[in-house]
Amino acid sequence: MRASIKPLAVTMGDPGGIGPDVALLAWNERVKRELPPFYVLADPAFLASRAALLGLDVPIAEVAPGEALEAWSEHLPVVPLGMSVPDRPGIADPGTAAAVIASIDRAVADTQAGIAAGVVTNPIQKKALYDAGFTHPGHTEYLGELAQRAGAADATPVMLLAGPELLVVPVTVHIPLHNVPKMLTTSLIVNVGRVVHQDLVRRFRIKAPRIAIAGLNPHAGEGGALGFEDDEIVAPAVAELRSMGIDVQGPLPADTMFHAEARAGYDCALAMYHDQALIPAKTLAFHDAVNATLGLPFVRTSPDHGTALGIAGTGSARPDSFAAAVRLAAVLADPGLIE
Repeated sequence: MRASIKPLAVTMGDPGGIGPDVALLAWNERVKRELPPFYVLADPAFLASRAALLGLDVPIAEVAPGEALEAWSEHLPVVPLGMSVPDRPGIADPGTAAAVIASIDRAVADTQAGIAAGVVTNPIQKKALYDAGFTHPGHTEYLGELAQRAGAADATPVMLLAGPELLVVPVTVHIPLHNVPKMLTTSLIVNVGRVVHQDLVRRFRIKAPRIAIAGLNPHAGEGGALGFEDDEIVAPAVAELRSMGIDVQGPLPADTMFHAEARAGYDCALAMYHDQALIPAKTLAFHDAVNATLGLPFVRTSPDHGTALGIAGTGSARPDSFAAAVRLAAVLADPGLIE
């Protein structure tokens, strides 16, 4: 795979987690993993400290974004944020929240300005950010606000899990299971389906996407015997999406949607809640799944794992998902990467 013309902007993630580890490990294996160039928005001294702790020979180059491509082959390019960050693996510190958020803000700003090809975010520790006053549920919602602040009033962030064998979207995301039926509406499913269709065409270059929509209840409600939501909420959404010319099928029983033969019949699945989407995604590609955000005016991907505080700094972290996120971001950002 050829490299994107512009580098990708990688955020620091929580300094106490494995985000820094996987970025360092991936750069160290950049040739083997065929990684396009990226730069990390972080404290260079912090990354150098973590590399030493991991026993990695990763020379750090403190650069401006425009110098990242030149540095890439011999050094990990790091764009400093002007904030010192302590290297304390395993500790989620609210005191680092300002640097974590600044890294995200700068990555988005660089991408919006055309300096970077896209954003790859490392995992954040939500509790530490909440304790510091962060009011957004997570990355996805905050990125949507950043897009809206920059003038994209219609930005509608949608989480997609992408693996080699499955693309799947949870319609409702980080809410308690008992709240899912309350939050699930026909208009929500239609809006998510519309965004998914649009970005399957625009970002993934699928000319005529086929979308499978899961039912909420066992057996998709079995005609109302196992719940009314599939007939009264999901089915009308399917009909409305079809009226827009979108190729959708459903509501389908979720327990028969994800085997190989079923997956051959669609390009992307819409699930009604978090685990209905993430269980098949992580079962099929536990180490290689990528979180991508659709509905934004810029490309954003992320490794599909958390901060893993318990193994940060130990050398146990695997960079597979991070590397996959970097490769996917480059593909989504650059049409020339898809033949």
